[in-house]
Amino acid sequence: MAINKKEAFSQEEQALATMAKALAHPARIAILKELAKRNECICGELVDVLPLAQSTVSQHLRELKEAGLIAGTIDGPKSCYCINESAFRKAIDSFSSFFKEIETRQKAAGCCS
Repeated sequence: MAINKKEAFSQEEQALATMAKALAHPARIAILKELAKRNECICGELVDVLPLAQSTVSQHLRELKEAGLIAGTIDGPKSCYCINESAFRKAIDSFSSFFKEIETRQKAAGCCS
């Protein structure tokens, strides 16, 4: 039986991994691009521009919302989603810091270059 070892990692590492997982599917990237273009979107409209079924789009929206990258409201049969700007700013800062740290360590180590 597998044991969850997430607790062994820092909150920052866990948050970065959650965001990376949410971004790790091309459909989710396409959804984010479409939301950015429209600034707000109804799920049905996303289905019209993506080559995916309604249920699949909903699943991807749920993953993005759970990661905090989008915000959404439900109004009867309509679900409206938009990009969570503060979460995106945090993601940009977190990924930038992460890559900068790796780059700095790699340069200091001089390995494989």
